[in-house]
Amino acid sequence: MHLGGLFQNHILLAALTAWAIAQGIKVPLEFLRTRRWNWSLLLRAGGMPSSHSALVTGIAHGIGLHVGFNEPLFALAATVAIVVVYDATGIRRQAGMHAALINHMIDDLAAGHPLKGEQLLEVLGHTPLEALAGVVLGLVVSQVEWLIFR
Repeated sequence: MHLGGLFQNHILLAALTAWAIAQGIKVPLEFLRTRRWNWSLLLRAGGMPSSHSALVTGIAHGIGLHVGFNEPLFALAATVAIVVVYDATGIRRQAGMHAALINHMIDDLAAGHPLKGEQLLEVLGHTPLEALAGVVLGLVVSQVEWLIFR
């Protein structure tokens, strides 16, 4: 098997497409919210929709469509997807909330005495709605791929 076969793996391509669409959608959605273009969102974690959720859902759904939802490979893919979505909405979200609190504390301390240092990244995880949007995007893209290439 050669590396060129990766470009013929429609399940992988659908999942990566869902990830890329999710990353790309973040920029105009943020513009609508803030009226500013933030191109760094193309390469950043967090935000609406969850590209992590879109990627793992797309791959799991694609595997289910191609090999069957009753196969062990789908069970593995679905379990990994569940863990990733849980992590995005749970642990990473909490880390972002902690970062916001620490940054607020630093701002309070620095009110009279400016402190030098970097702010912690606050948007590490996703709200449940952001993760759900990523899940739906992954399902739609992998379903379209299956309909085109089956």
